[in-house]
Amino acid sequence: MLPPSGEQFEIEGGGYRAVVTESGAALRGLSFRGRDLVDGFGEDEMSAGGRGQLLVPWPNRVRDGQYAFAGRDLQLPLTEPARHNASHGLARWVAWSVEEHTGHSVSLQYRLMAQTGYPWTLDLHVAYDLSADGLTVTQTATNDSGAPAPYASGAHPYLRVGDGPVDTWELTLPAATRLLVDDERLLPVGREAVEGTAYDFRVARPLRDLALNHCFTDLQRDPEGNTTAVLRDPASGDGVTLWVDGHHPWLLLYTADDVPATARRSLAVEPMTAPPDALRSGEDLFTLAPDETVSVVWGVRALED
Repeated sequence: MLPPSGEQFEIEGGGYRAVVTESGAALRGLSFRGRDLVDGFGEDEMSAGGRGQLLVPWPNRVRDGQYAFAGRDLQLPLTEPARHNASHGLARWVAWSVEEHTGHSVSLQYRLMAQTGYPWTLDLHVAYDLSADGLTVTQTATNDSGAPAPYASGAHPYLRVGDGPVDTWELTLPAATRLLVDDERLLPVGREAVEGTAYDFRVARPLRDLALNHCFTDLQRDPEGNTTAVLRDPASGDGVTLWVDGHHPWLLLYTADDVPATARRSLAVEPMTAPPDALRSGEDLFTLAPDETVSVVWGVRALED
């Protein structure tokens, strides 16, 4: 019998080990020299809380599942009914097919067919590769339709540097602006500078009891155009980083305080190419012309003293 997440694809390289699943092409686990870097899920479990999943063709939420594009009014299924939102795309639970599987890498693909609420066909592809530099993830989409298609992507890894809780862990997040959301539906209502607030992690400091379910933007970039978030346990000296390329203007941080079973056990750091409700607002949304392809890259590395 198959595990709930389907076939399991293990890769190793540079001291790292990862497991990717057929269901959603999700990152079920990632470790470095036996130390877990992500808080994933067991082989006998389904992904919970979006753990390790890919969020395409949009990340986060769409208000009421309703949006307009190219003069058409469209309605997505409400996959977060309690908040009346369409959440995290259309490819989280489908079976992705293996394209290539080597000792240190695996690539999977899925054809997202045109459907009610998203009437475009996309060829989706993801490659996971391990090396001495850690895990590199490349997410690609090609518009196979005869008309331009709206598109954004994201991912949902939960980072860890021990067993938690996260309160004593130190976070560095080079982001100058926080997106404000309403408490009831977690949809955007504004934004504010992090300067002088509890959400300013541009210099490393402990998370303490701060509850996070917030998007951050205005990211500081290194000379290669990347942004890196760092999570470190000062007691052990262990750390983990998540980096994103220039196609990712947004990072969402989530401490899962609303999920008692896993609250504050790890910190989700979610790469996003567009903010919540981007199908409605159009902000940072890709418009893929017919046959156009977009690729975005992010990754995870271990830190040691």
